[in-house]
Amino acid sequence: MTTGKVAIVTGAAGGIGEAIVRRLGESGFRVLGTGRNAAKLQALEDSLGAAVDFAFHAADITADEAPRAIVNAAIAAFGRLDVLVNNAGSFNFGPVHATTDAMLDEVLGISLRAPFRLCREALAQMGEGGSIVFIGSTWGLYGTPGGGAYSTVKAGQIGLMQTMAAEYGPRGVRSNYVAPTVVRTEMTDAYWDLDFFRRTNHELTPLQRECSTQDVANMVAFLAGEEAAMVNGQTIAVDGGISATRYLAPEAIGAERR
Repeated sequence: MTTGKVAIVTGAAGGIGEAIVRRLGESGFRVLGTGRNAAKLQALEDSLGAAVDFAFHAADITADEAPRAIVNAAIAAFGRLDVLVNNAGSFNFGPVHATTDAMLDEVLGISLRAPFRLCREALAQMGEGGSIVFIGSTWGLYGTPGGGAYSTVKAGQIGLMQTMAAEYGPRGVRSNYVAPTVVRTEMTDAYWDLDFFRRTNHELTPLQRECSTQDVANMVAFLAGEEAAMVNGQTIAVDGGISATRYLAPEAIGAERR
């Protein structure tokens, strides 16, 4: 247990973020959740009850004043800050030639500029034992047709994480990156059963089950906790082997060309 330590989780109101909040709470963390939708955050707080020492601050993470307000909310609620989980993101993707400036600005703003600025604020409050975790994607590890701005920012997060691992590791603040494969959430549900989506994800994955929000949350809890005290600057895939193998499902191997 890590009783007394405090974590901020962005994008906390659903999907992977909610699973992270619950898992950190199980490990004894007090958690400040943030997101745009105050009603969803309130519903999360109500559902957690006494199981997690939870507070929330509703904010548009891309707003200029948001990072300072979020960190201040954590300090006001719990008096300290030990862990930052940069989970909020945009699943807006497409090939480079079809990516508009508006799409590019949205993804850069949510998934790179906002985490950078939030890290900057959080670092002022963190000392020995601090941990910063980015929730990225396997799409940041290898080239993916159609990845566009999404793949770009996920790879950029790795560069930011590695830089901070070098810069703030001497202070005892660790930085790491979790790269899940696709996880079925509200963000991905519309694509899940499409043939192209299954071919480019499930049929390339050696483990024959879907990655769950709990799988991701378990890795975050490990990286946030004392058991990972020597883990710094690492990119850890939670992906069933898709990023490290050339696996192809038997039904794909046996498919006839047209």
